[in-house]
Amino acid sequence: MGVDAGGTSTRAALVDAAGAVLGTGRGEGANPNAHAPEVAAGRIAGAITAALGDCDPGAVRACVVGMAGVSKLSDQAVAAVFAAAWTRIGLTCAVRTVADAEVAYASATPAPDGTVVVAGTGSIVGRIRKRRLAGTTGGYGWLLGDEGSAFWLGREAVRSTLEALGRGRPLDGLPSAVLTAALGPSGLDVRDDDAARLAAARALITAANAEAPVRLARFAPLVSAAHDAGEPAAREIVARAAGFLAENALAAREPGESTPIVLVGSVLTGASPVGELVRRRLTGLEVLTSSDGVLGAAWLAAVDAFGEGAPRPRPQRY
Repeated sequence: MGVDAGGTSTRAALVDAAGAVLGTGRGEGANPNAHAPEVAAGRIAGAITAALGDCDPGAVRACVVGMAGVSKLSDQAVAAVFAAAWTRIGLTCAVRTVADAEVAYASATPAPDGTVVVAGTGSIVGRIRKRRLAGTTGGYGWLLGDEGSAFWLGREAVRSTLEALGRGRPLDGLPSAVLTAALGPSGLDVRDDDAARLAAARALITAANAEAPVRLARFAPLVSAAHDAGEPAAREIVARAAGFLAENALAAREPGESTPIVLVGSVLTGASPVGELVRRRLTGLEVLTSSDGVLGAAWLAAVDAFGEGAPRPRPQRY
């Protein structure tokens, strides 16, 4: 059984010794730093139960749960909540909880050593050794770091908008998009006089502070769109984000290391301009993209159960 439990969604997959997916399940986010432990554990247990279907939970030989916020389980009281959830749904095998970065890395490559760069809502770079997270660079959370993440991009978009308002700069492009997203259509009703700009800046600050800090990540797509339109402020934000992520990736590696680098998360995958620029900065290295974290978790569980020769699960739709 493999589980990929993130901040916004949880997925589970049951595979057999041949790598065939026997069942899948999904649920809402289960990061225990963002949700009460009982809620997070219940959501993971629910996804596992759905993936089991009619299968006997006692027949599961190994289970790996890749979890955002796994450090929370260092609290014995929290760990006990999760252990109780495994018992409640009938699992008798050991359940190995690991960082979501480990299962993301395993989803892209069978190589035991390498580097994983995660940039979604938050960001972190992990050094992988023997398929385990051996060390990290960054990943300090929104207050202390998360450079290059969607949160960071969104925060920089708001700061750039505030600077445009305060310094009398034009408000078309990124500032216009941020004001509309934060304040609605009325956010664009800003005259050129200082009083109106000051009022708009105060309203934007108030709106940003009225929500959880990580909600700033919702402005990240506006940066990408403005970048693609050629807006200098957005291009500068994207360049700085890519610089942080590429620098941290290289800092996590030994001199001359040629192992794979796996990129994970919405900021680095798809058509993201940050991801494109990070790849350019890592030219000459093997750069891969995580395909499906839950299948990485399932494969790690299969290796635990069946040994190194366990075939990699075949991708499916969820």
